Amino acid sequence: MVTSIYRSDDARRAVEERYRVFLDDWPVPSTESVLPTRQGDTFVVTCGDEHAPPIVLLHGAGFNSAAWLGDVESWARSHRVYSVDVIGEPGLSAPSRPSLNSDAYATWLDDVWDGLGVTRAAVVGTSLGGWLALDFALRRPERVTKLVLLVSAGIGRQRYGAIITSLFLMPFGRRGQRAGMRYVLGPAGVPVSGPMAATLKALDDYLWLVHKSYRPRRDRLPVFSDDRLRGLDVPLLFIAGEKDRILDSHHSARRLRHLLPGAVVTLLPDTGHIPTGYAETVQRFLTGDTRE
Repeated sequence: MVTSIYRSDDARRAVEERYRVFLDDWPVPSTESVLPTRQGDTFVVTCGDEHAPPIVLLHGAGFNSAAWLGDVESWARSHRVYSVDVIGEPGLSAPSRPSLNSDAYATWLDDVWDGLGVTRAAVVGTSLGGWLALDFALRRPERVTKLVLLVSAGIGRQRYGAIITSLFLMPFGRRGQRAGMRYVLGPAGVPVSGPMAATLKALDDYLWLVHKSYRPRRDRLPVFSDDRLRGLDVPLLFIAGEKDRILDSHHSARRLRHLLPGAVVTLLPDTGHIPTGYAETVQRFLTGDTRE
């Protein structure tokens, strides 16, 4: 039985209303659609030339497609971009949370691909979205042309020290709770100026609204075995922050370099679990531009 992922109806409305503001400010012309799938309706934002190569974006846990506001303008120059609200997360898709120890998410993405009329596509996934993208590429390699994993779960060890530390800040009201959240997420990495700085500040405020409004999933994300990772037959770009306090990015990088020598593995200095400044690196990988 599916239960609400929000703490109250008022919380759900607040999250969805603010999300609508971000959707209205999408940086390039876009359309919105709702696809029927076996896990329920799935919300997708589409932009870019309809004849360009497709890429599918899968955001991380506790967020929605607003996560890509700083990236889609770059990627839509060369691709048809489909930004998918992951089921069971605080977007506009169904609240379904099937078992991660099954093929349920892969079959859900089959339905998404089919609903979009896409046979094969590149996939970009962040954190939980990276886990989903990697799982799909392993199960459906014929449907994935390239794979970009940003601070992806499922490869390195999960860390708990920062979460435990943040609990000591929880009794100190809103300021302490926000400080705890920021500590867990770690440093932001490359400083951003101009209009995007205001967007990132708005997204940071929105992340706090989501954090206090929804019920995160409690099951641990499975780690892919060496044998499964060795079987990945898709060009791979992995980007993570050196100071990620949620996932052990150094462990992830070592595993990938050992198991998949052809993968492009990049660790960003002074960067935690929400990296910035990676859009052009991803763009070059997606377009085959090998210039440094």
